[in-house]
Amino acid sequence: MSKIRVLIVDDSAVIRRLLEKFLSSSPDIEVVGSAADPYIARDKLVQLKPDVMTLDVEMPRMDGISFLEKVMQHMPTRTIIFSSLAKTGSETYFRALEAGAIEIMEKPSIDVSQSMETLSAQIIEKVKVVARARINPIKKVATPGTPVQKSTSTSLARTTHQLIAVASSTGGTEALKVFLSGMPANIPGTLVVQHMPPGFTKSFADNLNKMFPFEVKEAEEGDQVVPGRVLIAPGNYHMELYRSGAYYHVKLHQEAPLHSVRPAADYMMKSVAKFVGKNACGVVLTGMGKDGAEGLLEMKKAGAYTVAQNEETCVVYGMPQAAVNLGAADKVLALDKIAGELLSKISAKDAA
Repeated sequence: MSKIRVLIVDDSAVIRRLLEKFLSSSPDIEVVGSAADPYIARDKLVQLKPDVMTLDVEMPRMDGISFLEKVMQHMPTRTIIFSSLAKTGSETYFRALEAGAIEIMEKPSIDVSQSMETLSAQIIEKVKVVARARINPIKKVATPGTPVQKSTSTSLARTTHQLIAVASSTGGTEALKVFLSGMPANIPGTLVVQHMPPGFTKSFADNLNKMFPFEVKEAEEGDQVVPGRVLIAPGNYHMELYRSGAYYHVKLHQEAPLHSVRPAADYMMKSVAKFVGKNACGVVLTGMGKDGAEGLLEMKKAGAYTVAQNEETCVVYGMPQAAVNLGAADKVLALDKIAGELLSKISAKDAA
């Protein structure tokens, strides 16, 4: 196979040299060029046609996100954002994702607590995954200009007869918007594990809450799972379901990462299989790795209806592919068809 061609865009000569050193240590990667600002990068994109671009946010003459928006319009390129703002500025994080970044990482530092070898291995792995990712495979869902009116139904006082469990990772922030846009105000109680760094899941949930007629919130210990509510697992916490009388609640914990992630969807889905069984639906959306595959299989064995997103609409067909390979998915569907399929199955179960 040909090498993955990478263009490094950063105004810091130190960072450019560090990234080049890391990436060049892999026999599968070739650094074909570097640029100190977006205007130089623009010319090199046209000239070199790299497979992957690494991009800083704070740069002279034009910020990285504005540049990425232009790149994705005129010369779509798989992009990893490396920025010191990725850790502290959640607005920057989400703007980068919406602009088309596939991965966002904190900018490597000389004084990092982890070893250079570990950091190098992480960056190389990210580049390899991003090189296989699809560019802009999903339709963006516009944020409404005026606040969405929430449902005034009394659904929160009722028990949850049906429940949806969703796993997503790379590309999932936009995929979840598409999925949730197909759901009604009285959406069945829904649990979501989206792999995100600590501190960002609350901002993500708050943003979704403004977009849809149902409640979306970062899960808190003991939260009840009810119609009209979507709970998103907090970054760095696993989320599981338990039953108390006629009601379902969530518990949070910090057991060791599973599949190198915390939260892990397998924890959540296996608990849904145990306590909800056939009254649940499970979904695995776009993402790298295999988290959610085993949990989805347990849900299917417990009688739940299970769906995996198809390869054509995934940014990264890792998690859904792992689920399909395990035989965990009853159906494989395009992203924009999943919500309707689940609602149809849930309506049939309610009528039975």
